[in-house]
Amino acid sequence: MPNEKLDTRQKARQINQDAKRYGTFAEIGAGQEVARWFFRVGGAARTVAKTISAYDMAVSDAIYGPTERYVSRARLKAMLDYEYDLLLERLESKLGDKTAFFVFANTVATRKERGDGWMGIRFQDQPGADPSELYLHVRMLDKENVRQQEALGILGVNLLYGACYLHRDPPALIRSLLDDLTWERIEVDMIHFAGPGFAGVDNRLMALQLVRGDLTEAAMFTAHGEAVQWAEVLYNKPVMVLRGSFRPVTKATLDVLERGLEQFVREPDLQGESPVVLMEMTLRHLTTAGGVDETDFLHRADTLQALGQTVLVSNFRRFHRLAAYLSRYTKRPLGIALGASNLQEILDESFYNESEGGLLGGLGQLFKNPARLYVYPHLDLESGLLMTVENYPVPPRLKHLYAHLVENRYIQAISNYRSELLPLRRRDVLARIQAGDPAWEEQVPPPLVELIKRRHLFGWQGNPQAGTASPPSPSRLEVQEPNR
Repeated sequence: MPNEKLDTRQKARQINQDAKRYGTFAEIGAGQEVARWFFRVGGAARTVAKTISAYDMAVSDAIYGPTERYVSRARLKAMLDYEYDLLLERLESKLGDKTAFFVFANTVATRKERGDGWMGIRFQDQPGADPSELYLHVRMLDKENVRQQEALGILGVNLLYGACYLHRDPPALIRSLLDDLTWERIEVDMIHFAGPGFAGVDNRLMALQLVRGDLTEAAMFTAHGEAVQWAEVLYNKPVMVLRGSFRPVTKATLDVLERGLEQFVREPDLQGESPVVLMEMTLRHLTTAGGVDETDFLHRADTLQALGQTVLVSNFRRFHRLAAYLSRYTKRPLGIALGASNLQEILDESFYNESEGGLLGGLGQLFKNPARLYVYPHLDLESGLLMTVENYPVPPRLKHLYAHLVENRYIQAISNYRSELLPLRRRDVLARIQAGDPAWEEQVPPPLVELIKRRHLFGWQGNPQAGTASPPSPSRLEVQEPNR
């Protein structure tokens, strides 16, 4: 049956029986866990040209060149480059007219808890075709080394099978990576597609797909649209985060970030170092009644990238979960810029699970690194009340706890704000864009005005006569914007 889900053994056997698939397996760090599957099911002589495990560092350097880190994207790329060129040199003249060559490689470190590694494949989707490439970063979550090795082998078979038979449907390929596995055993937090076999694939959407498919809680891409792994960007660096829906980014949005960043860089423990800045969109911010609109997501990503920002897509509903995740990759300070109205999410006890220690346990995770909250005032348009750190309505039983956090500068007021931006609301700006009201052009950062017009982002269709444009549907606007 064409839609039948195959197990690992069946996938390996199908590849072995495919006469045109032939290639090399190069694996470092956990044995030859992927290649073993193809020998185990039989018929490997029709698939495996060579297997190699350059486990010794001196041997690895002699073959692939020196490197600072053996478990890294750079080492994986060097393995794919070397082995693919060698495979073609030896076999293309003999088999190239009927063979789609591939090289599978991984470089991993299994540990008693949470091993990690890089895994990838360079392949021809048809004999004689230019190569395509697919690689990912994986975290192995089993507590025993042997279980991590087992999971790695299954993931490798899934990756090779997906490249061979699902490359025309990348979302299905991503979903298939957890076949015979669970998210409790494997986390794939970065994936990269390139080459003619993946023509038209947008790696930003693939990052979103990882989060939507529960392969990871968060994925990241740069202002150039390049998928990156957390440690590559964050290792031993301070981090500043602004979370929101960014539909669209307004001048008020940027003022929250810039004023918070001004205070963060003055912290003594940063010692003048520039932090990594992340603009975080959660699935909650991206989901409407109709689900996640991928075109709309790309519009948001386009505008953030035009501002030179690195984008984080996450499933972190709570701030403390974000902080806990970041602390895996850096022990340096964390800054979070937010509007005063969002303090409710920090202090609402119902937002914290008892298994995490409730409110106190969650705050312990949030402020561990340490983290600091830089709070921008919020103007209530109906009452005219300006909500700040100083007058935030704290529940009586939490007043002493809140005072402790303020006095010790875990929660800090942003005072150098632009008061004329306080009435600005993202929903109103979006409505003006979609209605063709030119007033929106004064409410978004100047670099975005031309971009929105040129690409017709967020439903912009020009400036029609008044009354001819329909307002945005409520279902598209129901997600609360936490930071303007």
